Amino acid sequence: MRSTALSLLALAALAGCRAEANRAETPAPPPARPVQVAEVAFSDPQESRAWTGVVRARRETDLGFRAAGRIVERLVDVGASVTSGQPLARLDPADLALSLRAAEADLAAAEAQARQAAADAQRSRALLEARHVSPAFDDQRQAAARSTAEKVEAARAQVALARNRLDYSVLRAPTAGVVTTLLAESGQVVAEGTPVMRLANPAERDLVVQVPEAAIAGLAPGAVAQAAFWSRPGDAPLPVRLRELSPQAETALRTYAARFALPAEAPDWVALGMTGTVRTAAASTGAAPVATLPLSALHDRGQGPMVWKVEGARLSAVPVEVVRLGEVTATLRAPALAPGDKVVALGPQLLDPGLPVRVVETRLASTLR
Repeated sequence: MRSTALSLLALAALAGCRAEANRAETPAPPPARPVQVAEVAFSDPQESRAWTGVVRARRETDLGFRAAGRIVERLVDVGASVTSGQPLARLDPADLALSLRAAEADLAAAEAQARQAAADAQRSRALLEARHVSPAFDDQRQAAARSTAEKVEAARAQVALARNRLDYSVLRAPTAGVVTTLLAESGQVVAEGTPVMRLANPAERDLVVQVPEAAIAGLAPGAVAQAAFWSRPGDAPLPVRLRELSPQAETALRTYAARFALPAEAPDWVALGMTGTVRTAAASTGAAPVATLPLSALHDRGQGPMVWKVEGARLSAVPVEVVRLGEVTATLRAPALAPGDKVVALGPQLLDPGLPVRVVETRLASTLR
C-alpha cells in the first residue's frame, strides 16, 4: 500500500511539471501598440496654386536724353519723388550751343541767297516783258528763287532742331513718380536715347509673378486671387485681379509673366519691390471628394500608397490615390474610407496587419489645413 501511494504521488508531481512546461511554452499575446490617429473628413477638391513675385509699378519708364553728350550733373538720387517737368540731369551744353550757332549762320546765308535770287527773278520778269531775254532765261531765274526760298525753310527747321537739342540737354521728368534705378553717372558720355535712370509711378501697383506653362490654362484676364506679403505675415491677404498675362514665355525660365493689380485702396506700406505670394483657388466640378491627412500617414509596401485604417483594436491596409503632396499634408482619394474613419497618423512603417493597437490621440483633419 505504501509503495502504491508513493507511485501515485510521483505521477501527480510529473503531471504538474508537464502542465507548467506547457504553460511556459505558450507565447503571451502581444501588447496593444499605442498609435496616434487622424480622423478622415472629405471635402470638394480645391485646385489651389501659389506663385511668388515682387511689387512693381504698373508704369515704369527708362528715361534718356534726346541728345548725345557728356553728363555734367545728376540732380536726383534713387528713391527721390519727382514732379512732372522737374529737371533730373544735365548734359554739357557747349557742343549743342555750337550746333545752334552754326544752324543760325546757315539760316542767315540761306536768307541772303533767297533775297538775291528773288531780286534776280523780279528783274528777269521785267526784262522778259520788254523782250530783252528769252523765256528760258526767265524760267531759270524763277526756279532759282523758289529753290533758295525752300533752302531758307530748311535752314529754319535746322535752327529749330538745334534749339530743341540744346533744350534736350536738360532731362526732365515726363510725369510724377519715384526714381527706382540709376543707369548712368556724371561724367559719362551717352548716346541719344541711352537710358540713364528709371522712373516708376507708384499710384498703380502690380504684383508680378512667373507662372509655369502648365498653369496658364486656368488663368484669364480679370481672374481674382489673394495676395499675402512676407513683411506682414499676420495681415489679411489683399484681393488682386489679373491685369496682364504675357503671351510668350521667357527664354531662360520658360515661364509666363503675370501682373496682378493691387486694389487702389491698398495700404501705403505695400512698397515697390516687396515680396508677395499670389494664391488662386477654384473648385473643381465633377471630381471625387478628397481628404487631407498628415503626410506621415502615407506608406508604401510595394503595392502603391496606402494608409492603416484602425478598426476597433486592429489594423487594415487601405489603398489610396495621392492627389497632391504638401509640406506636412497629403491630399488623397480613398473610396474605401468613409467620413469619421480613423487612420494611423504617425509611424505606419512600424505596423503590421492585424496588430492590436490602442488609440492615444486623435488629430482632426481641419487642423491640418
